[in-house]
Amino acid sequence: MPLWRSRRTRHYFVLVVVTTVGATLLYNYGMATWENDPQPLFRSLGIVFQSFTTTGYGEDAGWATPQMYVLTIGLQLMGIGLILTAADVFAVPWLRNTLAITPPTAATELEDHVVICEYTPRGEAFIEELESRGREYVVVEPDEETATALHEAEYRVIHGDPESTAVLENAGIERATAVVADSADDTNASIVLSAREANPDVRIVTLVEDQRLGEYHRIAGADEVLSPRQLLGESLAHRVPTAVTTAVEDGVEIGDDLELVELSIAEGSDLAGRTAGEIRLREKYGVDGIGVWFDGSFESPIPGDREIDVGTRLLVAGEPERIDALRAKALSTVHPFAAQHVVIAGYGESGAAAGDALAATNSRVTVLDTVDKDGVNVVGDARDPAAIREAGVDDASAVIVTLDDDTTAIFTTLVVRDLNPSVDIIVRANDAESVQKLYRAGADYIQSLATVSGRMLASTVFEDAEVLAVDRQIEVVKLPVGRLAGRTVVDADVRSRTGCTVLAVARGDETVTEFDPTSFVLEADDEVVLAGTDESVQSFEAQFLA
Repeated sequence: MPLWRSRRTRHYFVLVVVTTVGATLLYNYGMATWENDPQPLFRSLGIVFQSFTTTGYGEDAGWATPQMYVLTIGLQLMGIGLILTAADVFAVPWLRNTLAITPPTAATELEDHVVICEYTPRGEAFIEELESRGREYVVVEPDEETATALHEAEYRVIHGDPESTAVLENAGIERATAVVADSADDTNASIVLSAREANPDVRIVTLVEDQRLGEYHRIAGADEVLSPRQLLGESLAHRVPTAVTTAVEDGVEIGDDLELVELSIAEGSDLAGRTAGEIRLREKYGVDGIGVWFDGSFESPIPGDREIDVGTRLLVAGEPERIDALRAKALSTVHPFAAQHVVIAGYGESGAAAGDALAATNSRVTVLDTVDKDGVNVVGDARDPAAIREAGVDDASAVIVTLDDDTTAIFTTLVVRDLNPSVDIIVRANDAESVQKLYRAGADYIQSLATVSGRMLASTVFEDAEVLAVDRQIEVVKLPVGRLAGRTVVDADVRSRTGCTVLAVARGDETVTEFDPTSFVLEADDEVVLAGTDESVQSFEAQFLA
């Protein structure tokens, strides 16, 4: 709103008029009564303005009565007050607006970039992926406060409505490689229509909250529609040991003779209570230990002196039959075949997907949600111990928490862990920053929606990147060798420099899984299959690809 139309400005002008009129009448009365020197009102008005503006009194200076001196002192103080008030009403807002950092409204210098509409925590992992690869991007953010904060944090951002064709043109959509729509489902459809009008040939990728609405994004013109919530829900369900899934997660197949698997050490396992040095994965089982999770933190390589406790998860790679032999050792020597009870807290897209996945097993599932709808067994707040008990947490073998708010998920985890210290708690975190809090609250396995979304976007947008497992805590990705060409893995010191493990090399139509890292020289057209945390993969991209 313009300054002169604001309420504060109107109130100030009323104050000036009322004060001036009152002071003029009072001064005129004082000169006639106390000084016995009547004068016209316009002269008194002039004296008042001289007093208010502190420019002097002219020929009236030098009064005979103390009352007039008190009056003129009061007029001077009122004048100073009005000046200070004017500075607050006019000067301070003007200076604030003049000196404030405002986000740009156009990005004219970018080419071959990705236009991201709008900024969300889910897109943060994708932005990190873009930056690590040296790829250009611009975020179109409709909220001015958010856009300003992003601009101050040195994100490439413009302020504007992403549903506007003109704003997308200001974002350089005609020169862009892709457009990513990451807003509400109905807004995303509108963004797709505008983007397709502004550039009919640009690649458009959308993220959808409700998978049923994805078809309308395709009708609007989206090339790819991603549903990370459903994928994550299914992935969380696969982390629940059941009589059908036998307590071990599915592996990632790399070529015909290499598998990457996460193994959870069960109670009663032959491996529990022993150190990695005593287990000797390579010597006894013929598999490579890639890393291990200790209290939610991934360590690679596996420390030889650390004890492998119940619930510890190993990341190993090897031939499928050798992996199967290790699986048998990781499981309990006594296998429970009774139907297990699983509680799902939160029945949105992820919770429903987890429930559908568990329906294919012999697990007994109880769903807790705040809304009474189809599929919900107990209506209540997951933070309420009474509601959790009603859902059957006391005899549950696992609780899957898929709530829309991370603060609520953290509190729910604390309640569940207190009510049943031995239950497996599997949680979906919406933001990556909440993962460590959830582990400290007592969660056993956590997957971040933001991380999964970023991986899905990276795999979809980048033609030279293939993410082999987006729903794992460890990223498995196939990337060009880049500046590794002409070098060996050991010579480049990939693992110590980046934290990534090179599992295989794709050369032509062949995937080489058995190679000597000290002598196998990588060629320019090769691709490497890497396993590592998101940070380590981004480090590899920054050092060898960007």
